[in-house]
Amino acid sequence: MNNRGDERRPARFRPPALWALAAAAAAAAGLAAVYGMGGFQRNAVEAACRPALQTTRAMAPLARGEVAAVAVARAPRRVPDLSFVDASGNRKTLEDWRGRAVLLNLWATWCVPCRKEMPALDTLQVRLGSPRFEVVAVNIDTRDPDKPKAWLRDAGVDHLAYYADPSAKVFQDLKAVGWAFGMPTTVLVDPRGCDLAVLAGPAEWTSEDALKLVTAALGG
Repeated sequence: MNNRGDERRPARFRPPALWALAAAAAAAAGLAAVYGMGGFQRNAVEAACRPALQTTRAMAPLARGEVAAVAVARAPRRVPDLSFVDASGNRKTLEDWRGRAVLLNLWATWCVPCRKEMPALDTLQVRLGSPRFEVVAVNIDTRDPDKPKAWLRDAGVDHLAYYADPSAKVFQDLKAVGWAFGMPTTVLVDPRGCDLAVLAGPAEWTSEDALKLVTAALGG
């Protein structure tokens, strides 16, 4: 006769280990699908920017020396249609430069590296500025709108057209798409409005390295 303690009791149902593994694998696959698709979207080249791939492939090996910190786009995207004003207070957007390549630079008088590179940007405009290309330097000082104009005049920077955004929204718009981390911020934009390269920080824009990089951006 069996003791009560030895009586067999119905075992509670437990999913087989294989089922648990399958469930975990399915969940992981679902997450991979979600994040994988997100990664694909981030890395996909926008249709309007596909022609820029040929340009960026030519630029990539030239991001060296004085411009080694320039990040050439692997998957060019449309640049937000940033808004700012010219010296007369007229509203401008990047759309106004459609059909021309642009070196867009955000700067401020309180930014020491910005001030140091402005003369080089001025010279770059002299060297390569044309109906095909312009250096568009946008000041984002939020106080005393006359201060940046006076600084440019005193520094002898007189070949760059004056543009400003006292709200600094242009910086926030670029930051929102991952293209602005500090000052100065520079974005090379192709004639279709697609990004070719981004630089966080200053560069020696009159160096041979920089001139070759920008010339390649122009298809030269």
